[in-house]
Amino acid sequence: MTSLASVTLEVADPTAADRFYSAAFGLGSQVRLRASETPTTGFRGFTMSITVSQPADVDSFIDSALKAGATTLKPASKSLWGYGGVVQAPDGTIWKIATSSKKNTGPATRKIDQLVLLLGVEDVKASKQFYVEQGLSVAKSFGGKYVEFASDDATPVKLALYKRRGLAKDVGVPEDGSGSHRIVLGGTTGAFTDPDGFAWEPAPVTSTPA
Repeated sequence: MTSLASVTLEVADPTAADRFYSAAFGLGSQVRLRASETPTTGFRGFTMSITVSQPADVDSFIDSALKAGATTLKPASKSLWGYGGVVQAPDGTIWKIATSSKKNTGPATRKIDQLVLLLGVEDVKASKQFYVEQGLSVAKSFGGKYVEFASDDATPVKLALYKRRGLAKDVGVPEDGSGSHRIVLGGTTGAFTDPDGFAWEPAPVTSTPA
């Protein structure tokens, strides 16, 4: 059985990226960093999502991210599903911070309820089948639109699949992009590459917190 054990962002300057993620989101070992100068342009085909309990936490994380050097892709606002916004880190990674709640129940706690890695894929059904064959278990599936894989409390980041075009639209960027995804997924089994070019490798036993 395979599960997602780590996420490594490939960045030009790991020291600067570590400083950003510590200041912006207070991330620990959930996200790893690795130096890379591999060419990449446009949408990299994935987003990271931070789920929180109330709008105050969304605003707090977005404010700290902007102060640390992020840029706004979508200002925080209410929607049918809740409240959220999207920023882009200096290293190029797109982050969505959101809550299903539309009202605050107290001051911001800056508690992260869940980290989700959304992979934008061309064919959700085909990618779902590929991952099932690799040993991942499906938790939720909505036809050819969205798939979420099972995780437990020991899993730092939840994995989900979304149509690439829909994912780009959701975060407010053009879907075009080429070159490296600039992300490596750490699994509990061997190395492989999925149909959309996302690379997996055996997750390291120890990590350097981001």
